Amino acid sequence: MSSENFDLIVIGAGPGGYVCAFRAAQLGLKVALVEKRPTLGGTCLNVGCIPSKALLHSSEQFVFAKHHAAAHGIKLAGVEVDLATMLKKKDDVVTKLTGGVAQLAKARKITVVTGAASFVNATTVAVGDRSLTAKNIVIATGSAPVELPFLKFDGQTVISSDHAIALPAVPKKLVVVGGGVIGLELGSVWARLGAEVTVVEFLPKIAATYDDDIVRNFTRLLQKQGLKIEVNAKVTGYTHGILTAEREGQKLEFPADVVLVAVGRRPFTDGLGLEKAGVQLTDKKRIKVDAHLKTTAPGVWAIGDVIDGPMLAHKAEEDGVAVAEWIAGKPGHINWDLMPGIVYTDPEVASVGLGEDEAKKRGLAINVGKFNFAANGRAIAADATDGYVKIIADAKTDKILGAQIIGRGAGELISEIVTHMEYGGSAEDLGRTIHAHPTMSEAVKEAGLAVSKSAIHSL
Repeated sequence: MSSENFDLIVIGAGPGGYVCAFRAAQLGLKVALVEKRPTLGGTCLNVGCIPSKALLHSSEQFVFAKHHAAAHGIKLAGVEVDLATMLKKKDDVVTKLTGGVAQLAKARKITVVTGAASFVNATTVAVGDRSLTAKNIVIATGSAPVELPFLKFDGQTVISSDHAIALPAVPKKLVVVGGGVIGLELGSVWARLGAEVTVVEFLPKIAATYDDDIVRNFTRLLQKQGLKIEVNAKVTGYTHGILTAEREGQKLEFPADVVLVAVGRRPFTDGLGLEKAGVQLTDKKRIKVDAHLKTTAPGVWAIGDVIDGPMLAHKAEEDGVAVAEWIAGKPGHINWDLMPGIVYTDPEVASVGLGEDEAKKRGLAINVGKFNFAANGRAIAADATDGYVKIIADAKTDKILGAQIIGRGAGELISEIVTHMEYGGSAEDLGRTIHAHPTMSEAVKEAGLAVSKSAIHSL
């Protein structure tokens, strides 16, 4: 077995891994990027974030054409779904992006090694018959869907999110186990395409990290779109086309042609041989790291889904950039407190920082500003009046502590608030920032003003 030497080896080419490799190469390091898939991009580009967003977008176009176009003076007859073409469109998007990542890796002279990596020791990994050594190794192997012991994935009737982006036909009855981001997004896709979708959630509400008022409105809007929402329901099994659950001692039954299990994801470290490198895990089976993302093994780092924190592609990217900079002797920076979260349904739901409910739980003195999209000119013109922007600010200093948005394009709008929070901005700063008219973003400005009861376009 020949040995190849590098300054840095990155294991896993998802958003965290390839971004880490790219930044390290920019800083002059000789980098090897190891990926078990034949294409780069990890779960996100291949079977996660990107294909699901492609399907969300395509299915939104279908809903508009079928149910809303006529109101805009657009007459369409015989609108129907061509699922094969829709799936091909999704695959084309994935191919374009994974190919783009490969081109960037080549241009940056990164050595891409295809295969599963396993540690020989803290400075050496084996990939097939190749031996790679480096002073620094970054573990960026991401996560995998959680499989329930009584709902084993078979890829046809009991499926994970990986399968749910490529169903060969629209199921008649789809039951989604789990009311989090993945379940709600993919449930929305198939509901739009004609499936009867029921979301079964163990907790008292879907999208559990959001404020109660946001979730109440979100639930109502999803139900209006045809999704059935069942909360406080503990799933117990699936036999003969019936998913069973319990609520307060009562048995529940949900007919299902297909069951999508979306109860979360687990860190994927299978087959890495972490013990050979001296890498330890936490009680939650995530890789133990310090404040600079160093593991318990000298020279071995970990980022993204395999360590504590939200399992988000942009979180992994920021981890990766910071680690590359630290390895290169630069002052890397991450503000984990300002990690936005988004549910890409229609309307979208987005958040950053502290929610109103959490702030009150902590006993913080806060002021809250809200502004409804129903009073926004651009939203009215675009039939996007559902939802509102909510800003939570410190009652004494007016510093923005957090924000939550439910509405069309919430995922885009939240970024502005993240930016203001990054420099410690106040609600007044946000409210006094000029916003173009007419734009949906004016609702963000007005919510900032509403914190001090100064909103112009609402009472």
